[in-house]
Amino acid sequence: MSNTQSQQLMVEWHSINWRKLERNVYKLQKRIYQASARGDVKAYRRLQKTLMKSWSARALAVRRITQDNQGKKTAGVDGVKSLTPKQRLELTGNLNLGSKVSPTRRVWRKRSDLWVYLQ
Repeated sequence: MSNTQSQQLMVEWHSINWRKLERNVYKLQKRIYQASARGDVKAYRRLQKTLMKSWSARALAVRRITQDNQGKKTAGVDGVKSLTPKQRLELTGNLNLGSKVSPTRRVWRKRSDLWVYLQ
């Protein structure tokens, strides 16, 4: 990726209208609540799937974790401490808030002749 493309991605991340994204996610969450209040299971399940797949929700999630969160400088399981705007956009695109989640990193330690699973 060239330097100009990298700068363009940075500008794109910084030029996102966060208020608009928050409004979109809030409206969708409100529709989910209204559907569950009237007992329309099919509608609120569909709306939940829509929320999980929406770019707005994923971008807000990435922003909360990488910028707003108090532990934003703490390294995760992968050892990465902070992300560039380009990496944030890539993460937003690659983030899959779908069905199955992957398990936490497992660490097996030997303690008194037993293998113990620690999280």
